[in-house]
Amino acid sequence: MKIVAQYDFNGGKQVIAEKYSNEFSQIESVIVAIDASRYKTKESAEKTMRGKLLFSPVEINVAFKEKFNQLGWSSHKVHCDYTIGEYFDSYIPAKVTRAHREMDFIKPGVKLGVEVQFGKYAFMVYNVCAKMTIFNNLGVIDAGVEIVPVKNFADEMSTGVSYFEQFAWDLHHRGVSNIDIPVLILGIDA
Repeated sequence: MKIVAQYDFNGGKQVIAEKYSNEFSQIESVIVAIDASRYKTKESAEKTMRGKLLFSPVEINVAFKEKFNQLGWSSHKVHCDYTIGEYFDSYIPAKVTRAHREMDFIKPGVKLGVEVQFGKYAFMVYNVCAKMTIFNNLGVIDAGVEIVPVKNFADEMSTGVSYFEQFAWDLHHRGVSNIDIPVLILGIDA
């Protein structure tokens, strides 16, 4: 695969170039090392493309995990303890202790988070505008990289997979909030 587009959100490109250039080189090497043609294995059952072979986001995510893990990157979970039911006077709150939030890839000792997203649009927005902020507030990351398909690539997956162009347009028109962290969004293609 290859990087064909970049969107600089809240100074992410400069921060990553200045503080995380070695890690960014590793991210680039992971992307280039994945042969997307190996993952065009999903036979569509959708009416509009029945029988067509599509890229499998699940298999591509597994390939990313293998490549990142080989370089010492791994997922990072934070557990979330919170109560439910506190909104109702007659309900006794129960503590929830099994919930967690997870960053796809973090390298030990490095405060750069990486998310790979081949899902719905809402997950891309959540990663950059909520999850990365949460992990920053917890002291886990200072900046992030979000890897997403460009439209050309997403068109070769099941319907509903979002894409770089839409995501970058929305972030641009949303603007930056005072709680947003620096993020570099990478658009990739097969």
